[in-house]
Amino acid sequence: MDTQRSSLVLVSKSPTETLRIGGRLGAGLRGGDCVALRGELGAGKTCLTQGIACGLGVPDGYAVASPTFTLINEYSGKKIALFHLDVYRLTGDADLEEIGYREYLGRGGVLVVEWAEKISGSIPDRALWVTLSYLDEYVRRIELTDTPERIGFWKAILTPIITGCFE
Repeated sequence: MDTQRSSLVLVSKSPTETLRIGGRLGAGLRGGDCVALRGELGAGKTCLTQGIACGLGVPDGYAVASPTFTLINEYSGKKIALFHLDVYRLTGDADLEEIGYREYLGRGGVLVVEWAEKISGSIPDRALWVTLSYLDEYVRRIELTDTPERIGFWKAILTPIITGCFE
């Protein structure tokens, strides 16, 4: 059964804003959520994930980096773990079984998948899709796609950032 989807578009004017947007997303994510990231190389996927880690309460001492060669990194948050998966080097869905992808989906943490379009058939139907695209050197268009109810939630939680009122 297809899940109805809606979108919310944000514009980040700097890496700092992208981190703040990620922080708000992380604060609103729940155990078992999946965030599917897509965008060109250097579009800000890892920067957004660093913000998500902050919002989940991953300690500042952890260097959240793209797990391009290790494929997956695990970080302990205050209440929820972050599983950061980078599928750039995978050839498709079949490679997921080798890294235990299904097990990560069931572990109760938040799973963030970079290059998720490569495995779109294996991303949960109710995942939050985030598409990052260049507008110029530092400015990014960030489109969130989720269920209509969750888009309403994201709009409310991101309003301080959308209106430029940073806490």
